[in-house]
Amino acid sequence: MAVLPIRIMGDPVLHAPAAPVEQITDDVRRLVADMFETMDAAPGVGLAAPQVGVGLRIYTYTYPDDDGTPWRGVIINPELWMVPLEPGAPDPDEEAEGCLSFPGERFPLRRSERVTVTGTDLDGEAVRIEVDGWRARIMQHEFDHLDGILYLDRLDDGDWKTVQKIARKRGWGRPGAAWTPGIDDIDA
Repeated sequence: MAVLPIRIMGDPVLHAPAAPVEQITDDVRRLVADMFETMDAAPGVGLAAPQVGVGLRIYTYTYPDDDGTPWRGVIINPELWMVPLEPGAPDPDEEAEGCLSFPGERFPLRRSERVTVTGTDLDGEAVRIEVDGWRARIMQHEFDHLDGILYLDRLDDGDWKTVQKIARKRGWGRPGAAWTPGIDDIDA
């Protein structure tokens, strides 16, 4: 297993829809193992294949469940259904999220409170996950990556302008920008 470089906003692979996984091969299994290693090293609660430069519909996730037990897995070729959003502005304290592809920053974003995700696991077995709260947020965030959407793309105009200023200042927003957990000094 290896810790992979994480692409930063502006890299083309992050802004294009990912392709379906046609077959679960040893290369796909190796990629998933590397994604878990990278997600844990970052540390993060989710990681989509495009974030490590691979345009495939795969993401990993990890988060403690309500009793503190680790909730962890991988979904290949996911489909997402969500309860409609509650209207209103997001609570900056309760609904702020971050992204390993825009490390060190958090912005408020309203997400659906409950989702259902289906797909397959590494053995090709069907997966169905029904979650709420932060686990639902993770599923939506990672699913967006597979459609070429960063959570930054969903921010209001004021926060979007702040994102642009930060990206310019740090030299992000261009192809090839990346960081490697454990090597680069970036506080994700």
